Amino acid sequence: MLAIVHSRASIGVSAPPVTVEVHLSGGLPALSIVGLPETGVRESKERVRSALLNAGFDFPARRITINLAPADLPKEGGRFDLPIALGILAASGQIPSDSISQWEFVGELSLDGALRPLKGVLPAVLAARKEGRALLVPQANAGEAALASHGDVLSAGHLLAVCEHLCGRARLVPLAKASPGPDGGSDLNLPDLSDVRGQGVPRRALEVAAAGNHNLLFFGPPGTGKSMLASRLPGILPGLSDEAAMEVASVHSVAGLPLGESGWRRPPFRAPHHTASAVAMVGGGSSPRPGEISLAHRGVLFLDELPEFERRVLEVLREPMETGEIAISRAARQVTFPARFQVVGAMNPCPCGYSGHPTIECQCTPQQVLRYRSKISGPLLDRFDLHVEVPVQGGEVLMQQGGGGESSAQVRERVAQARERQAARHQLNSALSGRELHLACPLDASGEHLLTGAMEKLGLSARALHRILRVARTLADLDDCDAPGQAHLVEALGYRQLDRQQGRNSLVSS
Repeated sequence: MLAIVHSRASIGVSAPPVTVEVHLSGGLPALSIVGLPETGVRESKERVRSALLNAGFDFPARRITINLAPADLPKEGGRFDLPIALGILAASGQIPSDSISQWEFVGELSLDGALRPLKGVLPAVLAARKEGRALLVPQANAGEAALASHGDVLSAGHLLAVCEHLCGRARLVPLAKASPGPDGGSDLNLPDLSDVRGQGVPRRALEVAAAGNHNLLFFGPPGTGKSMLASRLPGILPGLSDEAAMEVASVHSVAGLPLGESGWRRPPFRAPHHTASAVAMVGGGSSPRPGEISLAHRGVLFLDELPEFERRVLEVLREPMETGEIAISRAARQVTFPARFQVVGAMNPCPCGYSGHPTIECQCTPQQVLRYRSKISGPLLDRFDLHVEVPVQGGEVLMQQGGGGESSAQVRERVAQARERQAARHQLNSALSGRELHLACPLDASGEHLLTGAMEKLGLSARALHRILRVARTLADLDDCDAPGQAHLVEALGYRQLDRQQGRNSLVSS
């Protein structure tokens, strides 16, 4: 007897189809699994045997051959336990074989037949729908699967419940589509921008960065509020679109991370410690998993104490900051994860942190300062659209009573309006290509003369020039202008505070 059950593997954020073929034949009782199974799949024979017996089914005393097709696709984990068990039951006549043809199944079995949760269920739901089949998932994954459910997803907590449904004795109820929850910044639990006292220029830079999805670098003495400002960025970002939210949810599903209780449309905010390795940052492993940059997809990657990260860790950010994805290559496979993230960095001006402080004298030698700053390469620094100093605030500013300025909700409204104008041009300003940037930023003669002079005096690269134009375009969007004016160009140039002819040594004297 032959039975065929459809299932899904998990490769990156994709879920390629896998056909589980179960054949029962004569001969000595044995069970063999072929089709490039890894250790976790080969061990499923013992889990399936115990689950069937403990659930009250007969385990056929025959030769059982299980083929996982296609044979050249690596299979891993316990996600094939349920389809293998159903294939054995169908091939032995204990459940009707025609009841499983329009379904796909994923699920790991415990020894008593209960279904355990899996990683990467959401991509499987989306892929099964494209094939025109419904998917059955473990009960513990129901909340995640419901995000993409259109009445074509079932969940069950035990093998017996699945078999009862397939036999028509007790039907499972399809999952209703989950509510998207509040949009990204409307959650009152987020830190509010009104908590920040003073810091008018950094606050403005934070709004510009949010409006155009620009990379932002704060620098200044310790305790001036760099981390505090960065933590307020999620509160002024608008909520994700359904498409973007589904991309984020798929990455988190593959990583086995919860989507959070506040809804799945909030842009993610990741803040890895400076001891993080390159693999932790970009992802990897023998079976590639997403790293911090992919977990920050469509959101913010905050790197506090930027020069304290290993230089090679920072350098691996350069390519995905430009391409929006990261390809992880291993001997057996190559996996591509999305990584379109916004970087916000924070750093001190020198090792002791007090270079340029109005009252505390810096104790660092010029060589120590140069060595400290050289941890951030020129190409990486070029990829930050805004370099903004966060100065020391006086006591009278910090002790002000009442609010510290506009709330996150007020700023978020302006940011959303600016992003709507960019959406009319089909993408955010940070993603504009050279040709698109030329069309979106028409300059008059005075504007061209200003930028030409700035390139000569500041030694700007072509990449830095394009980023200045993108920031100027965002400033124009915030002011509801059709094209950037000279005031927008001057302000955009003012946000490149680390670009000087003499290099980053100007950080000490600025």
